Amino acid sequence: MSQPNPGAVLRGAVDLSSLRNRPAPADPAAPAAPAPADGLVVDVTDQTFPQIVELSRTVPVVIDLWAEWCGPCKQLSPILEKVVTELGGRLVLAKVDVDANPQLAQAFRAQSIPMVVAMVAGQPVPLFTGAVPEPQVREVFAQLLQVAAQNGVTGTVAAGAGQDAEAGQSEPEEPALPPLHAEAYDAIEAGDYTRAIAAYEQALAADPRDEAAQAGLGQVRLLARVQSIDAPVVRAAAAADAQDVTAQLAVADLDVSGGHVEDAFARLLELFAALGPDERAEVRERLLELFGLVGEADPRVATARRSLTSLLF
Repeated sequence: MSQPNPGAVLRGAVDLSSLRNRPAPADPAAPAAPAPADGLVVDVTDQTFPQIVELSRTVPVVIDLWAEWCGPCKQLSPILEKVVTELGGRLVLAKVDVDANPQLAQAFRAQSIPMVVAMVAGQPVPLFTGAVPEPQVREVFAQLLQVAAQNGVTGTVAAGAGQDAEAGQSEPEEPALPPLHAEAYDAIEAGDYTRAIAAYEQALAADPRDEAAQAGLGQVRLLARVQSIDAPVVRAAAAADAQDVTAQLAVADLDVSGGHVEDAFARLLELFAALGPDERAEVRERLLELFGLVGEADPRVATARRSLTSLLF
């Protein structure tokens, strides 16, 4: 099986290198590393976070950044635990007390809580901030599982089994993918983005409300575009001409693929504002595609969408 490229697909990026590479504590009195296989909800610390990074290469890990004094956190946490438990080991919930673990709070830029992120294949994925209702949590987690599957992370954790999660465990329990989705996943693993795009387009032609196909199509289109970009050339072109639509779109794609979502949105909104009415369609279409890729639950999308609406009217 070919190795996926999660960095180009997953949403957002934060610098977790100092925590990811942290050695296990030598002090026998220090907190023990979490044992996710013994439960679907675990407490995580600055010291034990590297184990979560490794676990995320097998099963997606949802990270709940909370604090004892935070009222909304106490509203959200039971919802997260309920939904994760009902998913039967397809997700693990890792709880981080930001007061007790300042390095993790800083690494995830937790300026307000509750804040929910995920780890997939060792990469961070921003999900949402604030106490959101259960239906929205379910929708976001469904999207997360789709993203994880596209990156080859399809394992499960058997609660109470006392053994490591294994990728093969999920196969008997997971429903079969629709044929066109399965074809798209196979094509992505083979690096054949053209075939993956065609499969998702066929799925959407059959069912325009297929949200998984819509998300997958946006992700694969981004992959296809960025693989052919000469980054130094397009960045130089964009710097030389603020209204070079081709260059600005390419740099925005690079920014999103590198996790600089706000930079990408700001670039395209500025470009949209500078163009005449007859020149805006392509920029608006790319913005809408990137909104869908990043996810409607992401607050950066809501902010950028409001800005786009104000420019339209």
